[in-house]
Parts: sequence; C-alpha cells; structure tokens
Amino acid sequence: MPQSLDISKSNPNATIPDATLNIAPALNPAKPSLVGMPRETLKAVLAEIGVKDKAIKMRSAQIWHWLYIAGVTDYDEMRNVNKDLRNALAELYSIERPELVTEQVSVDGTRKWLIKMPLQKGETLGQEVECVYIPEQTRGTLCISSQVGCTLTCTFCHTGTQRMVRNLTSQEIVAQIMMARDLIGDWPSMERVKDDNLPQTGRMISNVVYMGMGEPLYNYEHVKNSINIIADGDGLALSRRRITLSTSGVVNYIDKIGEETGCMLAISLHGVNDEVRDVLVPINKKFNLETLLDACANYPGISNARRVTFEYVMLKDINDSIADAKKLVSLLKGIPAKINLIPFNPWPGSNYECSDWQQIEKFAEVVNRAGYASPIRTPRGRDIMAACGQLKSESVKIKKSLLKKASNAANEPVNTTESD
Repeated sequence: MPQSLDISKSNPNATIPDATLNIAPALNPAKPSLVGMPRETLKAVLAEIGVKDKAIKMRSAQIWHWLYIAGVTDYDEMRNVNKDLRNALAELYSIERPELVTEQVSVDGTRKWLIKMPLQKGETLGQEVECVYIPEQTRGTLCISSQVGCTLTCTFCHTGTQRMVRNLTSQEIVAQIMMARDLIGDWPSMERVKDDNLPQTGRMISNVVYMGMGEPLYNYEHVKNSINIIADGDGLALSRRRITLSTSGVVNYIDKIGEETGCMLAISLHGVNDEVRDVLVPINKKFNLETLLDACANYPGISNARRVTFEYVMLKDINDSIADAKKLVSLLKGIPAKINLIPFNPWPGSNYECSDWQQIEKFAEVVNRAGYASPIRTPRGRDIMAACGQLKSESVKIKKSLLKKASNAANEPVNTTESD
C-alpha cells in the first residue's frame, strides 16, 4: 500500500498535501553490472581499462565462466583472473545481486520473489519487479519480467493496472535468473533447497519464459541481449527452445526477435475477433488479428517441432462460447500452433470472472478435435498472487513536480530527471 511521505526529521513543519510516496533524497546510482552485459560489451570494457588486445578474448572468457557457470558474486572468487584486473573491474562495475524484498511460497511449491533493483541514473527509489518460479518434478520454469509496470493496459491483467515506470536493462533481466538460482541452490557449488515440490534431478531452472511484468517487445534491445546471454553455450547455456517470449502482439518486432534470438514465441491472444480483442488487449487497435496472425505464420523457424503458443484466458460469457472455440480453430488454420487455455486468475478490482470448469472442458474438446494440443493450464500460485496475470509491484513513476515539493520541504537537493 502507498506510504505517507515522511519528512518530519528534516523539517517538522513542512506539509505536502498531495504526497502519497515515501521519497528519499536523490542517491548516487549504483555501479553498472557486468552480469547481463553482452559479451562484446564486456570485451570493450576490458579494452577500456587497459587489457591488451591479445588477452581480451581469454580474459572475457574467464570472467564469463565465473559469472554464469560458477555464479560468483565477489571478484575475489575469480581465482584465475589477476588481482589488478579484479580490482580495476571492482572499482567500476558490480557483480552483486539485486535486493530480495520478499519471498512467498505457495502451497503448491510456486515461489514468488519481489526484487528491488539497484538505483539507476535519475532515480530516487529502487524499482521493484516480481518474478515467479514454477517447479515440477521433471523441470522448473522461471517467469521473468522485462519492464517495471507495463506499457499496455490489457483489461484482464493485474500488471496492466500499474503505470509504466521504465524498461529493465539486460543486466536487470538476467539478474532475475541469477538470483533465482541462488535462492533455490541451482549452482554446481550449492546445495539444492530441500523441497519435494522442486525438481529432484537435472537443472532446477530448465525453462525461462518472458511472461512476467511488461511487454518484452517494447523493450526490444535489452530483451534481445538478455535472451542471447541466457542461451550462450559458454554460460547459462539454456536451449533457445526452452526460452519463450510472450507478446500481446507487437507485430513489427515479431519477425526480428525470431531472427536475432531464435527463441520460442507465445501470443497473448484471448479473443477471436477484433471487437473483443480491442477491449481485452487494446494493442489490437494498432495491430489487428489479421496482421498478428500473418506475422505468426511467418515466424522464423516455425514448424511442427517449433510451434507458436497461443495463450487464451478463459473469461466467463466473454470469449468462452463453443462458437468462439470454433472460430479460434478457424483462425489458426495453417499455423503450427499449441493453444494454452488459461483459467482466469482473479485479482483485486478485476471485472471478470473465470469461465465455469465444465465450459472450459467443452471449449478444449472443440480445439482438441481440430487437431491442436490445447492443455488447460493448472493455476499455480494463486494463493500468493503469483498466477498468470496477477503480478504487480508497488513501484511507481514519480512526477518531477512531486519530487521538487519533497525536496523543498526536506531542504534536500533532488534529481528530477524522471519525466512526468
């Protein structure tokens, strides 16, 4: 919940009638992180601090190994990197993790983490995002965020009610994976967390999905860089077929992300005509169904072995009729596709209801008979608001006018580079 602005320590007589945020004075931004930095950028960093050209490839490979295979958080652990280089890097760049604010564990083993990112230039508050770990006996899926808040306003989604704050950097995106591996013991040198709900053998994080807070394709460069780091064979080495990007339909970047990353594609569909989808997923007004489905049919590498996943949230009396099911089958004809039917997960203030289970099964039967795999997604983490469409953080974008009021009241200088 929003907190009252507390300025009593510096000026007990000051008041700010409209303030609803606890705003601290501007702080120095954190050092940029090497974790999540593209490999070529890392090489450029080494060149800038004086590493000789002939040694850059070797040194970057050594650092890459320590970051992504060993998972170190202290330069002193990089035993085959000379001390002078370690000190030079430590002076300018961080390899520490963000701050874990809260961890919630569902009755079904799902874990939700609220993570506070280090201060970026122009910020007075560390921004917070949520990511979710969904364990099964044979695999573990990490759902990560790409933005603080969301650019879009999908009406069935809790994140869509949070004002867009900013994009996450590739460092902040990759940091979610690194931190998750820390918390469940997924590094070779760590003991696994003892929990019967977690995978008992193999990698504990075997799949990564960009289905958390934000629209990934509206943060294209950072998302692209993070995918390529996650998939790098000399580091985290996650198969590109186990990395899935979900988009609400930013059509002009769909082909590009496929070409430049090779990741799997998921479409947040939810409607079988433009009238319904315009309401549920307003970006449809810019990129309509015909345009979106054409982009899906031409997604690079698409085949029966690399199908596009269509996500379809089941909303009572909105999009769940048998006629809707038949129209969905017709729309996807010719596209190698898998259809995930998602029972609506309620959140405070939502105006929708989940379809009756019997109706969801009837809908699925129509889709299955047409030859499409259409699993009904079992809701996970509902009790901790970690299920699909339920993520939201308290981070907000602060107006310059409010920052100035807080600064004047507290007699403290404040950085106001945030836009209104």
